[in-house]
Amino acid sequence: MNFIAFSPHYPPNYLPFWVNLRRFGVNVLGLGDSPWDALRPEVRSALSEYYHVWNAQDYDQLIRAVGYFTYRYGKIDRLESHNEFWLESDARLRTDFNIRGLHSEQIPAIKRKSEMKKMFAKAGLQPIRGRVCHTLQEAHALADELGFPLIAKPDIGVGAFQTYRLQSRRDLEDFFARKPLVEYLLEEQIEGEIVTFDGLTNQNGKIVFSSSMRYGSVMDIVNNQTSFWYLITRQIEPDVETAGRKIVSVYRLQERFFHFEFFRTPDGGLRPLEVNMRPPGGLTTDMFNFANDIDVFYEYANVVVNNRFDAQVTRPYACAYVGRRNAITYRRSVQEILSAFPQQTVYHGVIDGAFAAAIGDYGFIVRSPYEEEVVEIASFIIEPA
Repeated sequence: MNFIAFSPHYPPNYLPFWVNLRRFGVNVLGLGDSPWDALRPEVRSALSEYYHVWNAQDYDQLIRAVGYFTYRYGKIDRLESHNEFWLESDARLRTDFNIRGLHSEQIPAIKRKSEMKKMFAKAGLQPIRGRVCHTLQEAHALADELGFPLIAKPDIGVGAFQTYRLQSRRDLEDFFARKPLVEYLLEEQIEGEIVTFDGLTNQNGKIVFSSSMRYGSVMDIVNNQTSFWYLITRQIEPDVETAGRKIVSVYRLQERFFHFEFFRTPDGGLRPLEVNMRPPGGLTTDMFNFANDIDVFYEYANVVVNNRFDAQVTRPYACAYVGRRNAITYRRSVQEILSAFPQQTVYHGVIDGAFAAAIGDYGFIVRSPYEEEVVEIASFIIEPA
């Protein structure tokens, strides 16, 4: 099997994907914009060959790279980055070289939040009301329908970057006066906690691994640069699982990680927010392992090669990521935290700069069989001085 690992050096915690594919005998071919000498030794040892492009956003260079690999090794069986940034490039290359996986015609429903709403409705779910507004006049008309506050977010965008809460007509007018030159979706503000349905499907579209998280407003965390933590729960709420399975079905996902977000409203309702067809960001893939005592990187390779997921998922732990900011002074040092919770703290370290804006400059992963204890530890870690 020939598998092109697109951008195998980043993010660094995805290295085990390529290492485990190599363990299964896969011919792992690296393609990226980092020079060979700059790759970590562990990355280089996982690759059969590496093709360096000077600019990975130049599609002509990517075409030449995949063409070279095809000429040298034959048919390319898979191409994957597991990275939101390269999702469209991945799909375009798969389309042009007839490689199994998501293709270009599927990308709008995956990348455009306005198209996601149509898919949610097709799945029998109730999407959040809103639409793309190209002009201030259209935005005023939407405000007449929905009232304020409104949330403005890029129709194509990752996370909560360049997302704004508009409280009034004045805010709306100010926003359109300085709006970036991209299409913006305006929608009603929904109060509530975010819950997720995350997992992996096999080659036949069957969900072979699933998990669920809870967290607060990422928009507020990014915009206000506050401390941040989120929790993988031991149980998946039945309505979350039902809704998530409907989305997997309507998107016809095969051999793919997914990360779906919902709002849990104060009245107990569930509203779909958005889909992401890749592993959840940050260190969440590592948290899957800590929460379940499994190796999801190994099992992904097992799915790709054998269409099998052999690990038993029993969810023995609640697991939380807790992020701290360099700009905030905390009551307790890292060493005090480790001394207080040596068994529960399974990871801690500096966070890569690209992730830091969303999840903090220094992160901890903690786990316990008791969800209440994990919540207490998270509060302990981020308590300010």
